[in-house]
Amino acid sequence: MTTTPLVVGAAVAAAAMSGRFLIGAWNAFKARPRVRRFYPGGFQPVMTRREAALVLGVREHAVMEKIKEAHRRVMVANHPDAGGSHYLASKINEAKDVLTGRTKASGSAF
Repeated sequence: MTTTPLVVGAAVAAAAMSGRFLIGAWNAFKARPRVRRFYPGGFQPVMTRREAALVLGVREHAVMEKIKEAHRRVMVANHPDAGGSHYLASKINEAKDVLTGRTKASGSAF
């Protein structure tokens, strides 16, 4: 009967170590960066507010700070100097302009 306290002690130690491991794994899981999906493309001839919001990953009526933050994040990921496309960079800038209200007057010169 001398092995019973030894077995109980080993079981308690194993439970404590696995609990510690699970808490650490949970904290690592919560701290991982969130994967955001970006707009896949297929742009319309004239960018709408909805499309601009999809490009930047914000709501159509987002506040200016959120728009600027999203623009910076998406532009860093797609900047031409970092191997991104000039076309995508221009569309990202156009999306920011549409959402901030800095669009050119829509009218054709022809």
